[in-house]
Amino acid sequence: MGNSSTFSDTPLHKDHHTWEHLKQAIAASSGFRRWQQEQLESGKNRDDADARICSYLRETLETLAY
Repeated sequence: MGNSSTFSDTPLHKDHHTWEHLKQAIAASSGFRRWQQEQLESGKNRDDADARICSYLRETLETLAY
């Protein structure tokens, strides 16, 4: 019999699971909440939570790289 695996055993599923937990942790952080408030005040609000978190991470990494 062949080797059967389910989606939950694949690296893609593990990455998705990790990303979901990471997003929750980022969204709960004070830095993200402060950044999000600044975005709202400047009219740069995005409806999509993934897009907001990705923008926050991008800006944070750009600042750190500077």
